Amino acid sequence: MPTFTPPVKDIQFLLHEVLKVSESDTPGYDELEADFTGAVLEEAGKIAANVLQPLNTVGDEEGCTLENGVVRTPKGFKEAFATLAEGGWMGLDCDPEYGGQGMPHLLNTATGEMFSSANMAFQMYVGLTHGAASALHEHGSDEQKATYLPKLYSGEWTGTMNLTEPHCGTDLGLIRTKAEPQDDGSYKISGQKIWISGGENDLGKNIVHLVLAKIPNGPDGVKGISLFVVPKFLVNEDGSLGDRNAVTCGGLESKMGIHGNSTCVMNYDGATGWLVGEMHKGMRAMFTMMNEARLSVALQGYAQAEVAYQNALGFARDRLQGRDVTGTKNPNGTADPIIVHPDVRRNLLDQKSIAEGGRALVYWGATMIDRSQRADDKDAEAMISLLIPVMKGFLTDKGFEATVLAQQTLGGSGFTKEWGMEQFVRDARIAMIYEGTNGIQSLDLVGRKLGQDGGKAIMAFFEMVKSFIKENDGNDTLKAQFLDPLKAASKDLQTAAMYFMSDGLKNPNNALAGSYDFMHLFGHVATGLMWAQMAKAAQDALANGATDTAFYTAKIETGRFYMARQLPMTSTHLARIQSGADPVMTLEAANF
Repeated sequence: MPTFTPPVKDIQFLLHEVLKVSESDTPGYDELEADFTGAVLEEAGKIAANVLQPLNTVGDEEGCTLENGVVRTPKGFKEAFATLAEGGWMGLDCDPEYGGQGMPHLLNTATGEMFSSANMAFQMYVGLTHGAASALHEHGSDEQKATYLPKLYSGEWTGTMNLTEPHCGTDLGLIRTKAEPQDDGSYKISGQKIWISGGENDLGKNIVHLVLAKIPNGPDGVKGISLFVVPKFLVNEDGSLGDRNAVTCGGLESKMGIHGNSTCVMNYDGATGWLVGEMHKGMRAMFTMMNEARLSVALQGYAQAEVAYQNALGFARDRLQGRDVTGTKNPNGTADPIIVHPDVRRNLLDQKSIAEGGRALVYWGATMIDRSQRADDKDAEAMISLLIPVMKGFLTDKGFEATVLAQQTLGGSGFTKEWGMEQFVRDARIAMIYEGTNGIQSLDLVGRKLGQDGGKAIMAFFEMVKSFIKENDGNDTLKAQFLDPLKAASKDLQTAAMYFMSDGLKNPNNALAGSYDFMHLFGHVATGLMWAQMAKAAQDALANGATDTAFYTAKIETGRFYMARQLPMTSTHLARIQSGADPVMTLEAANF
């Protein structure tokens, strides 16, 4: 059976030695002293390891069941959800005015990572509730916020997001769900939504659905979409639950993974709903929380890589097979542990460098979300908006790849259910698909984000890389192993961006055909920057007499591996981008 050890030391290293959060002028960060964050992380880690992780296999094997319109979650999920609710974890970074604890989003990200590594399917219920609450907090009326937020923050109620319909996914302009205005100001919502995570469950007393629908005679396409709050049970004026609303679960999807999360077909048969925000501005309301939601999915990518790596590492240390070609390492045994073999070590270091580099990238992203929200920092908002499709697309692709590598480390054992590795692979796969497929992320990056405000954000990113290299140019070890590779990779990214600016304007297909490679090229450079910063922090710690030399040395060596073995992929991605659209578009559709 798999195990999970919360990576508290790694998280603390990022928070206090790399990001140096308590020194930041972001409002609320002065509270993030090491003792405080350590206490929070230790407690979250205990819940992750002792409560959630043991339910991961249970959820996968049992799945969810639909009985008489009610979804039953796997054994233990309801009690685990109550544990998180009672501990205040649901509202950790939420508005204190409505019962939240008001902590920075960064801290919620760190605790959410451990919950997701321990049990991704379970954590989705928590994450979706948080997302629904965020949208209501930003766009709901005072009455709506007072009605729903305290219950969502406390975990008494859960929340969902309803976008997709049977005939349309990404192209939401095609949705058919209707919202008929009523004399009392409410709307009657009719239509069907599919792939609704947590759409029906037994974890809370009510489910708050946020539903995209069209009001008759509105504009065509996405300009005619509005957002509505549609509770499973109507809420009385005193806050108590009233009649059952006309929204039901019509079925559960049979899925490759995340079996412990209910993925529902939702039928709205004249259900009562209320407009959230402005009429016909539903997409704007929904996308308010998109940076947060997509960052959470990026987190899922490396979080599954982390737990898969931990278990692959344990196996590699214990499994005896073959002898080290340079000399026996286990003379008292029949063979050496497989971790002595170069190819196994390559495999493990690929996993480790992605998990730890991805964590740094996502935490940096969370600091930008905090800065944009707490300090109204427009530059931070522009930067995170640029990087979100990179983080989501790159880290979920690489995270899935890492789980496959972890499975490979176990050989035949990795293909069996007994060891649990195949579940990590199956669960990680969805992160590449939902919250906008990774192909859509790459199109968003190149088609929208790259040229926004005249390319101001990406130019700021290049300047950030350049400044870090210049500041540390006198550090010979850092320069040779980290700065020079980062500089070369950054030049590849700049060349690719310039290609899009020139050839992309001549033939848009040139940009679109290269967008996926650009997303990965950018992801490698951003992760390379994170590794360079982590290496510098580790160097500083060792120079200042840190006693845990093994920890800091491992950081430097893992980063050096990434810079030498992963970062050079930027040249491959650049070559693919510069090949243009012809290799992709020349073959006639009929000849495929």
